[in-house]
Amino acid sequence: MKIDNRYHRILGIESSCDETAAAVVEDGRKVLSNVISSQVPTHTIYGGVVPEIASRQHLDAIDGVILQALKDAGVTFDDIDAIAVTDGPGLVGALLVGVSEAKGLAYSLNKPLLGTHHLKGHIAANYITNQDWEPPFLCLVVSGGHTDLILIEDYKNYQILGRTRDDAAGEAFDKVARAIGLGYPGGPKVQKAAEQGNPDAVHFPRPCIEEEGYDFSFSGLKSAVLNFLNQEAMQGRAVGTEKGLSQADIAASFQAAVVEVLVTKTMQAARDYHVSRVAIAGGVSANKPLREGLRQACLKAGIEFNCPEFILCTDNAAMIASAAYYSWEKGESSPLDLNANPNLTL
Repeated sequence: MKIDNRYHRILGIESSCDETAAAVVEDGRKVLSNVISSQVPTHTIYGGVVPEIASRQHLDAIDGVILQALKDAGVTFDDIDAIAVTDGPGLVGALLVGVSEAKGLAYSLNKPLLGTHHLKGHIAANYITNQDWEPPFLCLVVSGGHTDLILIEDYKNYQILGRTRDDAAGEAFDKVARAIGLGYPGGPKVQKAAEQGNPDAVHFPRPCIEEEGYDFSFSGLKSAVLNFLNQEAMQGRAVGTEKGLSQADIAASFQAAVVEVLVTKTMQAARDYHVSRVAIAGGVSANKPLREGLRQACLKAGIEFNCPEFILCTDNAAMIASAAYYSWEKGESSPLDLNANPNLTL
């Protein structure tokens, strides 16, 4: 829906973790550009994201990423209606780089500033992939820092039905990948290894699956994997040895447990809240068995299912610009003293 008789373009900026990203999105749905500078090669040697290094690399990359996004979109700053930026949650130093950049641009260009919640961005990725997708719907947001079941009532109102009590699913993927020698980033490497493994090789626990409510817990599952590895090693059956299970079998068994919990809890909430549509979002939503598991469960239940394109699952700025558009459309904006909030709540 247009505010007047022309298209409206939001410049989005994302720097909450280890991706420096900028994008131009038209009317909340059409991506004109989406530029991402990834730091994965840098952090891989450390086995995870190093916050101080992430902040410095954001500083080095952000101007170039924004200029490239404008160039790719074929627009100038004059064609931009507002500046959107992730203001939380995330790594505080990383967030500050994006927020400071956005504030400077908003002030110098006299454009509205739109601080945008990172999870709202992930949810909005569904609007880009499926331009007919609108609230209300249930969304499973699952990433390295979050595992939340959220009821999106409209573009402004979000009800959190359940969340992880400890580790997020993506965090568990990273820790298990490290434990079995796959390295970082854990999610893609576990999935790739699992393709050659037997998901029934080890039956790991399915935490919270029999409990009422919609909360998750992956710390116990992670510990169960670590304990299993230690016990096997003590018995002379270390993973990867002649007598031990393969990395692929452990990866497949762990992944199967995570997927079963996520699908079961999501469908339980869908039934209880009588929703007709379910979506998924966040970095772990790129996991193929999870996407297919939810797709099949929704098909069986007669529920419409949507998931973002793979490029929109991980951190990017197009999702931030999309989410911000619906705030700007209502005349909302952020003050120029906007600050980064690493613990920003939804």
